[in-house]
Amino acid sequence: MNKEQVIQSLNLIKKHSQKRNFTQTYDLIVNLKDIDLKKPEQSVNLYVALHYPKGKKSKICALVGPELLPQAKETFDLAISVDDFPKYQEKKIAKKLARDYYFFIAQATIMPQVATAFGRVFGPKGKMPNPKAGAVVPPNANLKPLYEKFQKTVRLQTKNDPIIQTVVGNEQMKDEEVADNVLTIHDSLIHNLPGGENNIKSVFLKLTMGKAVQIGKAIIEKSEETKEKKK
Repeated sequence: MNKEQVIQSLNLIKKHSQKRNFTQTYDLIVNLKDIDLKKPEQSVNLYVALHYPKGKKSKICALVGPELLPQAKETFDLAISVDDFPKYQEKKIAKKLARDYYFFIAQATIMPQVATAFGRVFGPKGKMPNPKAGAVVPPNANLKPLYEKFQKTVRLQTKNDPIIQTVVGNEQMKDEEVADNVLTIHDSLIHNLPGGENNIKSVFLKLTMGKAVQIGKAIIEKSEETKEKKK
């Protein structure tokens, strides 16, 4: 897959899309093959930092101690002080928090309390602050760059099926920017899959309300041509 193929797909999508009264996002759908999701080493769970915005704002919650609380309140969509963790002990409340926020960052010095308060809910949902993603920070961290970084970060994860789906941009962005995001994700997957490129069955791109186009194959175009022939 190359940049030219991605841009061809973007042009095809726009050609056959209807104008909506909101800004649609581009979704990337990657179908995998020859992997066993029951084996942890073959499942996908990684964070990818993009060069351009992903076209959709991510709500981020900070779990912090008193050292970072004032800065976190100014920077993040929600800041929860360690003193307020008991308010989230009820499983229903913790589950709603996990649903409402895409990323969680935490102050390193209170990680034991984070694990105790949120681990049973966040753990199974894959929402625990991830040190490898840079989501666990020291009490003297500068939070604004972290927030901006996560606005350009996507999480790629296989769950019950060998499929990965993520937002990669919106229709107001330049084609080159969306294409760059697509290729960055594709390259990251290749380097993390056990069989690399051989584990990728097909890659599709679509707008929120549009039809999916397989990158490298003009599916919608062929469909329209078939209709014309039938007439």
